[in-house]
Amino acid sequence: MSNTNFISSFKTSKRRQRQVTLFFKYLIALVLIIFALFPIIWIISASINPANSLASQELIPENATLENYEKLLTDNEFSAIYPYKQWFINSLKLATVVTLISISITTMAAYAFSRFRFRQRTNMLRGILLVQVFPSLLVVVAVFLLIQQLGRVIPSISLDTHTGLILVYLGGAMGINIWLMKGYFDSIPREIDESAMVDGATHWQIFTRLLLPLMRPIIIVVAILSFIFVYGDFILARTLLKTTEQYPLTVGLYIFTSGQFSQQWGVFAAGALMGALPIVLIYLILQDQIVGGLTQGSTKG
Repeated sequence: MSNTNFISSFKTSKRRQRQVTLFFKYLIALVLIIFALFPIIWIISASINPANSLASQELIPENATLENYEKLLTDNEFSAIYPYKQWFINSLKLATVVTLISISITTMAAYAFSRFRFRQRTNMLRGILLVQVFPSLLVVVAVFLLIQQLGRVIPSISLDTHTGLILVYLGGAMGINIWLMKGYFDSIPREIDESAMVDGATHWQIFTRLLLPLMRPIIIVVAILSFIFVYGDFILARTLLKTTEQYPLTVGLYIFTSGQFSQQWGVFAAGALMGALPIVLIYLILQDQIVGGLTQGSTKG
C-alpha cells in the first residue's frame, strides 16, 4: 500500500513539475511576443493618431484618422517638398533591378565554379569570400571616390545616379550569393549533367532546362535577401545620392524627419508602415519557398 501511495505521489509531483515548466515556457513566449509586437503596434497607433506628435502619443488614440496617409499620398504641396511616392518607386526600382541582375550573373557564375575546372578557380573563390567579409563601412569613402572618378569618364555612371548606385550594390551582393549558389549546385548529382551530355545536350541546355528548375528554392531565397538588402540600405544611398528626387525611401524618410521628428511623428509612422508593405507581402506570398530553400540549402550544404 505504501509503495502504491509513493508511486501515485511521484506521478503527481512529476505532472505538477511539467505543468509548472510548461507555464513558464508559455509565459516567456508571451513576454517575447509582446516585446516583439509592441513597436509595430505603437507605429500603427501613431500612424492613425491625428495629434501627429511624439509627446502626445497614445496606444489607443482618440479620433483615429487616416489623414497622415492622405497627406503622404494626395497632398500635392507636401509632395512637392517631400516626394514620398517617388522615394517609394525609387526603392522598388533599385531593389528589383539589382535583384534581377544579381540573380542572373550569380547563377551563371556559381554554375561555372561548380561544374567547370579552370586555373585559379580556388583562388578566385577565396578572393570573392575575402572581399565579402571585409567590413563594408570601411570602403564607403573609396567607393565614393571611385564612382566620382568614373562619372568623369561616363557621366551616366556617376554620383547622384541610380546606375552608379546599382553597380555598387551588385559588387557587394554577388560575393556571398555566389558561394550560396555554388554550394547548392555542388549538392546536385553530376550524373544529371553526364546523362544529358550523352543525349547530346549542351552546357547551356543542361543549365537552363535541368539545373535551374532544381535551383528554384535557393534562387528564391537569394533573390529575397538581395531585395531586402537593397530596399533597406541607407548608408550607400545616402553617400552616393544628393538629389531629393533620387533618394530611396530609407533616405527620404530620414531627411523628412531630420530636425522635426517629434512634430511629424504620425506622418513618419504612416510612411514607414507603407514602406514595409512590399517586404511583408513578399514574405506572405513566398514564405513556404523561403523556409524550404533555407532548410534544403542547410541540409544539402
